[in-house]
Amino acid sequence: MYGDGVDTREQLIESARELLWERGYVGTSPKAIQQRAGAGQGSMYHHFRGKPDLALAAIRRSADEMRARAEAEFAGTGTALDRITAYLGRERAALRGCPVGRLTQDPDVMADPELRAPVEETFTRVTEQLAALVAEGSANGELDPRLDPVATATALVAVLQGGYVLARAAGSADVYARAVDGALGLLAPHVRKEG
Repeated sequence: MYGDGVDTREQLIESARELLWERGYVGTSPKAIQQRAGAGQGSMYHHFRGKPDLALAAIRRSADEMRARAEAEFAGTGTALDRITAYLGRERAALRGCPVGRLTQDPDVMADPELRAPVEETFTRVTEQLAALVAEGSANGELDPRLDPVATATALVAVLQGGYVLARAAGSADVYARAVDGALGLLAPHVRKEG
């Protein structure tokens, strides 16, 4: 599945990431990972102590990528509201769900403090950064200063994650887009008009 330029460790991590996103922890067997990676059992155990160790590397990679992408959008150009809008409106694989958010529905991941940690850290960090943008917008007069930054950021993250769930349930990415539009609509009355 992977080209010769990708080393076996990377192939295993990427295969585990894809399978965790598609099937969850229990549904992702070491054999399935090895098959997708085109790697043998010996290669897997050469690089990782076992499935939990490989799953942790895969979860961390997904979490790191999600945070890095969000951070790039939050640090982009434009007003605080522009950056919030860019983050919310970014194209996502709505019907596949969030690769990190889906892990919260996996009891085996949530029951293991080590596997759970990168998931929790990711949502905490994204929420904190969104809250900082809301606070920035309030401080510079762009947003209503009565808007609670943490509550607003938490609601926005919940809309995105819930949008994935609703889109998957309906089998339509349009439902996800409507959730994002609704979140932006709820923010609209709090935008200060320049005068």
